[in-house]
Amino acid sequence: MTIPAALPDDWADTPVTVVMPTYNEIGSLEATVEQVMALPLPGLHLKVVDDSSPDGTGELAEKLAERHTLNGRSRISVLHRKGKDGLGKAYAAGMSLAVEEGAQYVVQMDADGSHPALAIPQMLGTALSTGAGVVVGSRYVPGGELADEWGWHRRLLSRWANAYAGTILSTRVRDITAGFNLWSAEALHAVDLASLESAGYSFQVELKFRAVHKGFSALEIPIRFEERRAGESKMSFGVQLESALVPWRLRLRSRSK
Repeated sequence: MTIPAALPDDWADTPVTVVMPTYNEIGSLEATVEQVMALPLPGLHLKVVDDSSPDGTGELAEKLAERHTLNGRSRISVLHRKGKDGLGKAYAAGMSLAVEEGAQYVVQMDADGSHPALAIPQMLGTALSTGAGVVVGSRYVPGGELADEWGWHRRLLSRWANAYAGTILSTRVRDITAGFNLWSAEALHAVDLASLESAGYSFQVELKFRAVHKGFSALEIPIRFEERRAGESKMSFGVQLESALVPWRLRLRSRSK
């Protein structure tokens, strides 16, 4: 079993909130939550952002919050939104609230088991030791891996998407589409989450571009990206179309300023 990186006590106590959007993730949420809660980070809080999942994911999240309550305080909170409004909007809502509540760092993490919770202490340690505005859990730096279940077409599409957005935006982030990221509160204030326009997966690209454009450093650490535990991918044609258009829109707007 892999053991998470051990941090000095003062670093481990850093207020960090993991924001985890959910929509119909009842088959994978509990295992993912328990992995996060087992991390040796006393300052960690988990915020589940549920978009009114019809499968009962929101209700399960509330039960998990009760399970992790001590002396009337839970290490888990649940933000219930009225409907499915896109991954980007869910993240923006949860991350904004996390910063308002005092988080010094915010982690973006999927609920489906694809992101390794054990990497979070290393991501936090990297940010604290370097002052990076964002630390990316990267599939495409040396040491990064994709699950064996990924077929050649998915691998090709993922690499193409990163090369496409990276070439247009010149951020030098190898995994600019990555969804497993740790942000400093300072960087999130600077990018102005409320003004982000991307609703789907392209939110990841827009957020990193804005941060780098404002002078924040982005560091990448290698992770193994796993296949989801249960449920179905939310990658629709509309989401893919938005992802193709967003880099051009960002580039054109940055040049006009």
